[in-house]
Amino acid sequence: MTIYRDRADAGRALADRLAGLAGRTDLTVLGLVRGGVPVAAAVAERLAAPLDVLVVRKLGLPQAPEVAFGALGPGGVRVLNPELAERLDPDRIAEVVHRETVELERREQLYRAGRPPLSLDGRTAVIVDDGLATGATARASVAVARQLGAQRVVVAVPVGSVQAYTALAEVADEVVCLQRPEDFGAVSRFYEDFHEVPDEEVTATLSG
Repeated sequence: MTIYRDRADAGRALADRLAGLAGRTDLTVLGLVRGGVPVAAAVAERLAAPLDVLVVRKLGLPQAPEVAFGALGPGGVRVLNPELAERLDPDRIAEVVHRETVELERREQLYRAGRPPLSLDGRTAVIVDDGLATGATARASVAVARQLGAQRVVVAVPVGSVQAYTALAEVADEVVCLQRPEDFGAVSRFYEDFHEVPDEEVTATLSG
């Protein structure tokens, strides 16, 4: 089992595995907010690729918020899981969508800081996070990236559970996961420094 010093260390290890993508002109590296951004920054630097942020908000079931019936992304993108969404009262759906839209717009405004809206038309999107526990947010991000026009979607993480990796492999074009331990436990186990990434760190990383 490899223990990373911090997210930047994990990103450099991840970049080594992604070295074959270096030099591509259609590449965009996307950090998932918030913990994925420092990892993505190290990947983007090594690959000499543009770095951006992908703000995705899961739409959780009112009675079980950890279970997603859909997701929201920038530019009004909305992805629903019809099997779950069709069972819900439309008013409850509207309530959850409104709440998450407000938070998504707040984060988009904060993180984009005047930069143009995210466009992935015809691009290869490399979606980076600091780890995969359930993989629900990463799965949602793949759907959002496709709706934003991505031609190819790669999910890249330093560590993830076997179950999350398997589920993501069904929706992404490629999943790069450096470690898939059977006794996964939690993402934090694989980092010496796994501090909660504040908004200020995200904005500083994106502007730097």
